[in-house]
Amino acid sequence: MSAFLNFIGGAWVAAADGATFERRNPADGSDLVGLFPKSSPADAAAAVAGLQKGWRAWAATNPEVRVEVLNRAADIILTRVDDLARELTREEGKTLASAATEWKRVAANFRLYAGEALRTRGETFPVADSMVYSVREPVGIVLVITPWNFPVSLPSRKIGPALATGNGVLFKPSEISPLSGQRMVEILLEAGVPAGTIALVQGHGPELGNALVEAPSVRAVTFTGSYATGCAIHRAAGPDKRLQLEMGGKNPCIVLADADADKAAKIIVQGAFSLTGQACTATSRAIIVGDIYDAIVEKVVAAAKGFVLGSGLDAATTMGPVATRAQYDKVRDMIAVGKAEGLKMLAGPDDLPDLDETKGGFFIPPTVFVDVPPSSRLAREEIFGPVLAFHRAANYAEAVALANDVEYGLAASIVTRDLSSILSYAKDIEAGIIKVNSATGGVAGTAPFGGIKHSSNQTYKEQAGHGVMDFYTLTKAVYLGA
Repeated sequence: MSAFLNFIGGAWVAAADGATFERRNPADGSDLVGLFPKSSPADAAAAVAGLQKGWRAWAATNPEVRVEVLNRAADIILTRVDDLARELTREEGKTLASAATEWKRVAANFRLYAGEALRTRGETFPVADSMVYSVREPVGIVLVITPWNFPVSLPSRKIGPALATGNGVLFKPSEISPLSGQRMVEILLEAGVPAGTIALVQGHGPELGNALVEAPSVRAVTFTGSYATGCAIHRAAGPDKRLQLEMGGKNPCIVLADADADKAAKIIVQGAFSLTGQACTATSRAIIVGDIYDAIVEKVVAAAKGFVLGSGLDAATTMGPVATRAQYDKVRDMIAVGKAEGLKMLAGPDDLPDLDETKGGFFIPPTVFVDVPPSSRLAREEIFGPVLAFHRAANYAEAVALANDVEYGLAASIVTRDLSSILSYAKDIEAGIIKVNSATGGVAGTAPFGGIKHSSNQTYKEQAGHGVMDFYTLTKAVYLGA
């Protein structure tokens, strides 16, 4: 059995009170991934104090050095992808291929933000009898809180630009994927990030979360996760901290009557069931216009029944487990809700057994409900699992109205050959990510990422380009008189 540690004040240490929690393989509960520190507010305070002492030295480092460090981290990752992917699969459940792809994305992200380190610049402004110019400086200590479904690619989209711009990083990964967070910090330290620049605090619960968010020296908080947790962070942070909150989704795929049925079905299946449906951009609603409805349902149901469930470590597996017992119970309960509402289920489980963490095997087959009314909980609530609701629409306008009739606005897609409808869709749909003839999931590492409505606090976008760096830097205006 492996026991892991926090990284606080430049050293690997246990939780102050010695408390731990365990993480097990969701496909096989007998496989104990490890014991991790269950941190308390005392650990949070120690981590912040350590960063206060050390991060300014990193801020003063030549940007070219930061470039070298992030590129070196990318090199290290690419030499260890196979081992890193196996560990990620053991603790999160996704297939080895998906895990390897995710770690490769981390390397690409680090290279992207390394380049941005040299493009963080100010401006000059014409005024009479003096010179005015702006400079960009790091914000300070940035708190990074990330979810378990992309346990390394999401942190890299936050930690990468934070380090590139000279900030200190206080990292709290999800308690469901603590080992992946540990490996990322180890790699960054090996690549040359100074020990006083980054801290890793493992654990969970509102007491720890509030202590991290409320710490006066934490100047910015970047978070991806649920809407409820995002709201709690917003309340705890107060008005003087920068916030970047990316939250949930209830993403539609609209298929118009002119679409190719085979292509549309493949797009829906990819969006709904990739990564066991555990993605904020996953397709959870398919809205079909016209007589093409039955043909698409038939194709999607056939594909859903063809998935091979099992451990992500098995090469034959095409769908792994959901990540936790809590998620298993939630998805199971939502399937039960659909049945209780009298909805017709054409693919999915007849029954799901009670399981616990020591047994694991949190497998839920792809589940398809048809003719789901917009008032159904299946049509309105984020499920975060392999459950798809089909809706009928008489025309384009009704389809868009159905798509927009939820509290979330992260991703949306449309499948059609009609250019006029595509252009109208880009204007009419209430979503931050709009896909055309492709699945709602899967986004470019070089494009802005974020939603509207309950999906985001809509202040700073994640992921790519100069705009991303704005969150991690302060602007000062300098007036030079004669």
